[in-house]
Amino acid sequence: MDKISPCLWFDGQAEEAAHYYASVFGGSVDHVSYYPEVNPSPSPLPGGSVLLVEFSLFGQSYQALNGGPQFTFDEAISLSVACADQAELDGYFDRLTGDGGTAGPCGWVTDKYGLSWQLVTRQIMDNYHSGDRAGIARMMQAMMVMQKLDSGAMHAAFLGEAA
Repeated sequence: MDKISPCLWFDGQAEEAAHYYASVFGGSVDHVSYYPEVNPSPSPLPGGSVLLVEFSLFGQSYQALNGGPQFTFDEAISLSVACADQAELDGYFDRLTGDGGTAGPCGWVTDKYGLSWQLVTRQIMDNYHSGDRAGIARMMQAMMVMQKLDSGAMHAAFLGEAA
């Protein structure tokens, strides 16, 4: 387990979600813990139900907690995925939206569990890190009309080339 591990709150779908994320990103489900059969405190799920699932994506550990219905995901927290190229971005986009997820503006995707993802290519991130303010402004302008990001079109905009 990493020193800092994001803990994602679910309402009964923690194990299902961990397996789903592991299948999408080639990760692993590492450990499943259960609520005690006789739970001394109020529990959102019956004794013996899945409490916490530890899983890994790209070497980063995560936790999925079945904590109950009182909290849900929103866009204030998202997971950003730095894709090697457009083909990798397209694959994740298709997997996350094709199974009940939805595409949002500017490369954001909300998966079937309500968790938000940002799918970007390394080329896009390299352009952001370049310090070229005019290029970044052109690239961002192009991005504002996209759902799934088009890395080639964004790079062309960054360079000042017509699309």
